Amino acid sequence: MIALSLAEIAEVVGGQTHDIPDPSVQVTGPVVRDSREAVPGSLFAAFAGERVDGHDYAAAVVEAGAVAVLGTRPVGVPAIVVDDVQTALGALARHVVRRLGATLVGLTGSAGKTSTKDLIAQVLRSKAPTVFTPGSLNNEIGLPLTALSATEETRFLVLEMGARGIGHIRYLAGLTPPKVGLVLNVGSAHIGEFGGREQIAQAKGELVEALPSEAEGGTAVLNADDPYVRAMAARTKAKVIFFGESGEADVRAENVRLTDTGQPSFRLHTPSGASDVTMRLYGEHHVSNALAAAAVAHELGMSADEIAVALSEAGSLSRWRMEVTERPDGVTIVNDAYNANPESMRAALRALAAMGKGRRTWAVLGKMAELGDEALAEHDAVGRLAVRLNVSKLVAVGGREAAWLQLGAYNEGSWGEESVHVSDAQAAVDLLRSELRPGDVVLVKASRSVGLESVAQALLESGAEGEVSAR
Repeated sequence: MIALSLAEIAEVVGGQTHDIPDPSVQVTGPVVRDSREAVPGSLFAAFAGERVDGHDYAAAVVEAGAVAVLGTRPVGVPAIVVDDVQTALGALARHVVRRLGATLVGLTGSAGKTSTKDLIAQVLRSKAPTVFTPGSLNNEIGLPLTALSATEETRFLVLEMGARGIGHIRYLAGLTPPKVGLVLNVGSAHIGEFGGREQIAQAKGELVEALPSEAEGGTAVLNADDPYVRAMAARTKAKVIFFGESGEADVRAENVRLTDTGQPSFRLHTPSGASDVTMRLYGEHHVSNALAAAAVAHELGMSADEIAVALSEAGSLSRWRMEVTERPDGVTIVNDAYNANPESMRAALRALAAMGKGRRTWAVLGKMAELGDEALAEHDAVGRLAVRLNVSKLVAVGGREAAWLQLGAYNEGSWGEESVHVSDAQAAVDLLRSELRPGDVVLVKASRSVGLESVAQALLESGAEGEVSAR
């Protein structure tokens, strides 16, 4: 974080200082909420959860070098006491970003946020120092913590913004007002919570409504291929630039193909020129993510050649997202178990089909959460798609939703041993251990709550006769 005195922080957050002998002492390190991350110069935000109360670790973090604790009660060590720690973090983040010389990029969407954020960050940091959301910490706590990790040297601050209801993104954009706002898509993720795609579009569009006008330098980057997103152009005073595979897009891809290993290759067109891209990531869905990143980078002054080089060199920065590892025996494990929704499930299955040409393919799939009344139809559709893509084996893991996956495959024509329903992750591991053969490709994917990453890990461990080589 940029250096701030405890007195200034207390004023910004409306807090009272306790046990602070010298309020001019500065916080020069990060703001952390995990006591294990406390380092000299840091500020510890003490949250009281259901099982753990951060205030109980106050003495330990100060001993580790933290300058003070930001909490809701005195703790016997230097502290700034506020009514609500989350609100105080937001106020502090708003204050810090106003002081920064950085350009803020905000992005949202139903699917692909984290992968696209990682691509944007890697492209922009090839140009200048860039800070970005780690993993998918995109909520009311994760976003301000990311913003507070920026320093005087930071030139680009890339912030992923999640939403589970109307008003969430408006709140986040108010904490860290973006100059560039990117909306990827409006899909089915969390449709059970929102109530419909129109409501999801309303929530996601809050980002472009928060942008400054074109005269003030605001830019909305919108997906030309998604009608809900394209319509958001009418909701902003910012400059609008479209990306997508549509001929109407300002930033678009031509000659899209997948390599023999399932990695996308295409000709990138921007208003300033064109250049060829071959990505290290897996799956055709990354083309749209790459175009979104390219549109942002173009608006921030990068040439088509610079963008293409950075996109071609970019890798996956977040765990369990199309994480491809080849075992010593030639079995390839694709761990995409961080999360799942209908759009990302279809994209992963298509990537599996492309990667597995001439090989046996396994789709180990589990529940997609928060789909509400659409759950049965969406799980059924994914099961059917696995059959249409000629996936060799579908292993549906879990309860009712997994049964729907397997039923969809059955109704599409998978009547033999091509699909099976197992009760839990261990049953899936046992089945795969007994049936996998060298050369097989295994996709593992479900919503985070299912925990199917344990299947991928178990398969890697059971196949590790020597060093496992990650690609």
